[in-house]
Amino acid sequence: MITWIQRYFQHHFRTIFAVLLALIIISFVFTIGASPGLGHGDRQLVERHFFGYNLSLAQDQQRLMGDAGISANLQMGGFGNIEPDQLQSYAFQRATQLHLANEWHIPASTDAEITDQIKTLRMFQSQEGQFDAKAYSTFRDNLKTNPRGLTESDIKRVISDDVRAEKVTKLIGGPGYVLPGDVKTQLARSDTTWTVATASADYASFAPTLKPTDADLTKFFEEEAARFQIPPRVVATYAEFSALSYLPSVTVSEAEVRAYYDANPSRFPKAPTVKPADDKNPVKADPAADYAAARPQVEATLKLEQARKLAAKAASDLTLAIYENKVPAAGIDAFLAKLKLTAKPLAPFTREAGPAELGGSPEAAAEAFKLPREDRYYTEAVNVPTGAVVLFWKETQPARKPAFAEVREKVTADWTEGEKRRRFVDLGKTIKTQLETRLKAGDTFEQAATAAASSAGVKIETKTVAPFTLRNRPQDADYSMLGALDRLEKGQVSDMVVGQDKGLFVYALDKKAPDLTEANPQFVTMRNQIAGYTASMNARSYVSDLVQQELKKSEPKEK
Repeated sequence: MITWIQRYFQHHFRTIFAVLLALIIISFVFTIGASPGLGHGDRQLVERHFFGYNLSLAQDQQRLMGDAGISANLQMGGFGNIEPDQLQSYAFQRATQLHLANEWHIPASTDAEITDQIKTLRMFQSQEGQFDAKAYSTFRDNLKTNPRGLTESDIKRVISDDVRAEKVTKLIGGPGYVLPGDVKTQLARSDTTWTVATASADYASFAPTLKPTDADLTKFFEEEAARFQIPPRVVATYAEFSALSYLPSVTVSEAEVRAYYDANPSRFPKAPTVKPADDKNPVKADPAADYAAARPQVEATLKLEQARKLAAKAASDLTLAIYENKVPAAGIDAFLAKLKLTAKPLAPFTREAGPAELGGSPEAAAEAFKLPREDRYYTEAVNVPTGAVVLFWKETQPARKPAFAEVREKVTADWTEGEKRRRFVDLGKTIKTQLETRLKAGDTFEQAATAAASSAGVKIETKTVAPFTLRNRPQDADYSMLGALDRLEKGQVSDMVVGQDKGLFVYALDKKAPDLTEANPQFVTMRNQIAGYTASMNARSYVSDLVQQELKKSEPKEK
């Protein structure tokens, strides 16, 4: 069975190597460097030396960033998800570690060390986190046929350097130091066995009587003026090119329909299948039946897509005609009339909420807010759900503080929601007190919650959670519940944790602490984990300091 990672390499191999190649051949613009002047022969390039690299030279930048990019992507198992500034920081630290490795005479990595390192790389791991030999073999085979110059020796060299860099990290970080008290704290947090019950107060069922006075609303309006400010709005008209009007003129061949389906099979439903009577004779996929079932939808989708393209072309032709004829803003209506088009009005819209008539199109809003510029009062063709449009700018209304009467409805809604939530928080304090009182009187948590719900006039649901630890918590665990555990002892009820749609109370039915002595195997494991983290952080901090010191040596002096 072909694993997921194999399919990934097979389908995305060209993309992978394109990114790797880009990391090698594209120069990165270093913000820490100084670039040479243009047009003055007496100005010399300012050299910026960094542990064997001259950051002023493009080839050194490429070498530094290219190796770091390959290293990071092999370790992370993905491409294109590293921010440039993060990659640059990693490249500097890696170069510093390798410089130290040379100074400390750390020998070259052996083949055995490189092999062990490869098995830890995410790039060559299955979804279960295990090394996938087939995926690695496929990667090597593809390297041999790679026409772009990246070779297996390049990968081996980078991995070999990474092994040496890790040895430097371990030497700097040392064994890591951790106090027994820190181990006990973390072990208690992760391995304490909890048995809890929860009560969820439904926010939607909370319906306090709220009757704000004009004085309440006016005060709220003045105190929260920023939230009611009307942002800048564009006033514009538009010429519409509906895709539906071009649909009758679109024709497609059977070959085009089939090719479109083959390129987008997941977008269309499959033919219905009959469930087999037993697993020994499973139903096989029938591509022909799937295509036949989806064909009408495929053809309709393809035609509509082509109609959209025709609409977009017509909109682009209009903008070109306006430009070539140098149509002034005052003459646009007459010009459109000659083309049997009409400029339709749009209600004023903001940058964040596009024209309502165009489905709130963010593209239309973005283009409109670029206007006016120079003599340009019209946008380029903008694709919208119905086809394409061209917008004609009239004016941009500046941001302003509205009169209270203009936004009274929104002020009332915001005040009401804010007051409801404030009272809900206050209600939580009351409910907690009622729960604690009923529990002391001998009620079960469910009985106490039922009584509290009746008294508070809010719907409360209870749930008992099976014993768990934070190390092995339930997959469907409510994170609000987990966050409340740090402050709970057996028999206590937490404060209400307020969420978007509920308030949650957690009752600790039982709390069993783990063995916190060194006889517990988990104590040693936890100590090693904390020590490893501490060592890693110390090493990173030390290397970062060296990076800054080295960069400062060649920092251009201010004149």
